[in-house]
Amino acid sequence: MIKISGLTYIDQQERLVTTDIDIAARLRQIRTARGLSQRALARRVGVPNSTISLIESGRSNPTIGALKRILDGIPVGLAEFFAFEPEAPKRYFFAAHELREIGKGRISYRQIGESGTARALQMLAEVYQPGADTGKVPLSHQGEEVGLVLSGRLEVTVDGQRKHLGPGDAYAFESHLPHRFRNPGSEPCHVVSACTPPTF
Repeated sequence: MIKISGLTYIDQQERLVTTDIDIAARLRQIRTARGLSQRALARRVGVPNSTISLIESGRSNPTIGALKRILDGIPVGLAEFFAFEPEAPKRYFFAAHELREIGKGRISYRQIGESGTARALQMLAEVYQPGADTGKVPLSHQGEEVGLVLSGRLEVTVDGQRKHLGPGDAYAFESHLPHRFRNPGSEPCHVVSACTPPTF
């Protein structure tokens, strides 16, 4: 019996038994990265186009021998194939429970979108509990930020100017100016904000 990174097989007549490897996704991404269509790869290997299609759709589990024959047509070795890490599909939509919590205590900051150092913009769904305050020491950092109050009341202080905002009110300022946020009301305050570059 041979094991390779979660893949287990016995010999070239056995079907692949996988635990954490998506054969279909790997084959599809490696093939497209090499600029090959399913038809072109099938022609190189000498198999019907449907064979490649069935494997890449996950409806067919190839033998080691069949997989090696297909990989030879790309060409790529078995070791390289199993070492390849497919890219995660790009996501554009996020359910409410998928927003990542990056706040703590009485202030909730839930990040909209995926995390990553390449982001130029950060959007947050914020909730300030009654009496919640970002602190007596004003915040100050590089960038710009804007926010829109959805519900509740929010006291915003920017460079010494203080304003109480309600639903539909907004703020926008350069983040290097000293600023502070506080909920002076008796109900949670919900805000959607954006800043660039990301500060969390």
